[in-house]
Amino acid sequence: MVKAVVFDVGETLIDETRIWSRWADRLGVPRLAFMGVLGGTAALERSHRDAFEILRPGLDIEAEIAAWERDEPDSLRNHFDADDLYPDVRPALQGLRDAGIQVIIAGNQPTRAYDALLAMDLPVDSIHTSDGWGVAKPAPEFFAKVAAVAGRRPEEILYVGDRLDNDVLPAGRAGMRTALLRRGPWGYLHADRAEAAAADAVIDDLYGVLPALRRLDAD
Repeated sequence: MVKAVVFDVGETLIDETRIWSRWADRLGVPRLAFMGVLGGTAALERSHRDAFEILRPGLDIEAEIAAWERDEPDSLRNHFDADDLYPDVRPALQGLRDAGIQVIIAGNQPTRAYDALLAMDLPVDSIHTSDGWGVAKPAPEFFAKVAAVAGRRPEEILYVGDRLDNDVLPAGRAGMRTALLRRGPWGYLHADRAEAAAADAVIDDLYGVLPALRRLDAD
């Protein structure tokens, strides 16, 4: 039986619309253009960072982030806060906790994201980031860390994320159960691919996690 559910962060818990919109404004390009190019990189299985190069050739992203922080030290810039949570996050996570399921957050995020998530006071047992661990998805070591912090066998863990390449496929190779969330550019595109059949469940929102667990446990 599944005893722990582990959630990705971006476009699983966090709606990144504001973040990408902030980037478009910062770079001085129309938001529609930025979103369209970002979706194009997702469809072509290219890194989201390629969108920056396409829109602003030669852009040094890290230097731009540092300059942005100097220009707007008190703004969110490319960070997130509780206002960016998808509306189903708190009730869905609480529903899992009420059902006796261990709930963990573990995603590819900078260290500062840990503080942002912690400040949200979400109904979870623990929060972890790739920068905090020093290893990122899709590396097998990331999923070994997931199992270690959960204190569970891989088959007792369901990993929920919006991507096949970073979430479903590597978690499955690690022996975990998986749920692909149809949310965000990658989620919708990846759910339409044949490889989505590798997921134990494909869900439209986080309310679908608990029913998916019940179906898995009944098999």
